[in-house]
Amino acid sequence: MQNHRVAITSVVLTALIALGVLLRPGGLELRVVPVDGGPPLAVLPLFAGEPFTLQYYHSVENAPIWEVHTLDPSGSIFIEEERYLKFGAGMGKMPGVGRMVRQGPYESIVDMHMRTGNFVLRIGSPGVDHMLLWRGTQTNLSTLAPHAAVQFCGRSISRFYALWRQVFPHRATPPGIADGHQTPST
Repeated sequence: MQNHRVAITSVVLTALIALGVLLRPGGLELRVVPVDGGPPLAVLPLFAGEPFTLQYYHSVENAPIWEVHTLDPSGSIFIEEERYLKFGAGMGKMPGVGRMVRQGPYESIVDMHMRTGNFVLRIGSPGVDHMLLWRGTQTNLSTLAPHAAVQFCGRSISRFYALWRQVFPHRATPPGIADGHQTPST
């Protein structure tokens, strides 16, 4: 009888430890969801500090702009860099944020690391081409939801959920590199 209790206690403790490990933080997820409701347009599994980029064409200048973002370990969104061919309306350096550098033909504000938190973006029409760039993939948000307001939401996810999504990616996760073993590109 005593051996039976020890065996049951060992199994229960092992199960509790395994459950505790699986419920610990296991990564991050970025969701791009319509403000008015509906399924996500994109769901990106991310590592802390891993970049994702918004690329679009300035509505006045019709020049490309790249905004590089990351998530911190808690899932808060930061803007890290802005890159463009020339200053346009609403573009330019903010006092005390980052530093200006030249990268070939582009002006860039780098080292910004400015918290934006979750944010709402009104997606432009085709031609503005709001693109979400992540791990070598491109998702054209302007073809999925032109003129819609969408929210970019970062969050910490459990190890169990991260493992689940490696096996069964969300239908809004761009096809390709879901496991993160390739070097991310911007």
